[in-house]
Amino acid sequence: MDENYLYQQIAEEIRQEILEGKRLPGDKLPTVRKMTEFWSCTPGTVQRAYKILAKQGLVISRPGQGTRIAEKHEKDEYKPLRRATLVNKAENFLLESLTAGYTQNEIELALRMALDHWRVLNVETVKNSENVIRFAGSNDVAVSWIAAHFNEIIPNYELALQFGGSLSGLILLSEEKADIAGCHLWDEENQDYNYSYAERILPGKKVALVTLAHRQLGLIVPVGNPQKIHGLKDLVNPDIRFVNRQSGSGTRVWLDSRLKEYHIRSENIPGYLNEKLTHTDVARNIVEGIGTVGIGLQAAAYAFDLDFIPLTREQFEFAIKEEDLKRPEIKKFVEWLAGPQAHTAIGSLSGYDPLHSGHVRWIQ
Repeated sequence: MDENYLYQQIAEEIRQEILEGKRLPGDKLPTVRKMTEFWSCTPGTVQRAYKILAKQGLVISRPGQGTRIAEKHEKDEYKPLRRATLVNKAENFLLESLTAGYTQNEIELALRMALDHWRVLNVETVKNSENVIRFAGSNDVAVSWIAAHFNEIIPNYELALQFGGSLSGLILLSEEKADIAGCHLWDEENQDYNYSYAERILPGKKVALVTLAHRQLGLIVPVGNPQKIHGLKDLVNPDIRFVNRQSGSGTRVWLDSRLKEYHIRSENIPGYLNEKLTHTDVARNIVEGIGTVGIGLQAAAYAFDLDFIPLTREQFEFAIKEEDLKRPEIKKFVEWLAGPQAHTAIGSLSGYDPLHSGHVRWIQ
């Protein structure tokens, strides 16, 4: 085995021995010399394995005393080991994927999509706890990116995501089950996003609407657009198989308002009742041939190398109650949104415009 990776195998074997109780707190590990003989490797490889285990809090090395298994601490008895084991599994997956020809960006995107899908399925409300900011609402690629990097944005804090639709997010915010609601609900009468919905669902509350970004929403189709679809009026073609978003999502609210404007009856759209919970699920259905056209984000289409027909530029906002916006960690997050780092990160996503990111307007 390549010694660039052998150190990981050595470290993993020691982790498993600790987990299985074969090595107990205080036990001394073999000397570097003995390990090099056993594994037929260089001393540097063994030292690298021991160094990683030490960083993970599993072993302690002292000059002249060798390397021993660290003592357990009752409060976090298994925390270092669990984390180390998970990191090792992730590294193995990463190496396997890189060997298969995938790039690091492709792997990271795939993991984010898988996590998004899991967050939708995991419908249990996130419990309120210290060092956690609870997000509920619409599925969004930029929100997922922010959550993955949140500890860099607000050190020692986590952004816990619960994707379930824009309306669901506002309702959870009104019930004190979320700190931030993500929404993009189009109001045909007022020709505006989110304001009237937040006003109705949180009556009497002073609520800030903070712009995350403007993003491109449209139709996702196979490469080459074989059915020559150009807009919503083409959805009544009996040969198409439409993939929709679920009722209560901002995407569905916008779509239904447009269908009403164009006098298109939903029952005349093949597949209208084929509802998906995320933009990723819509794109995946097109890739797998289950559907031939779906409604979703440009970012989701391009992530699967599909074609995209833009229909509208929508506004995605965070709804935050005034008392929550005064919390230092949330205030700092909103300030970050208005800064150059956020604009660069959000602007790197396909179909996202960060020009007004961090802009705040109030519902009195």
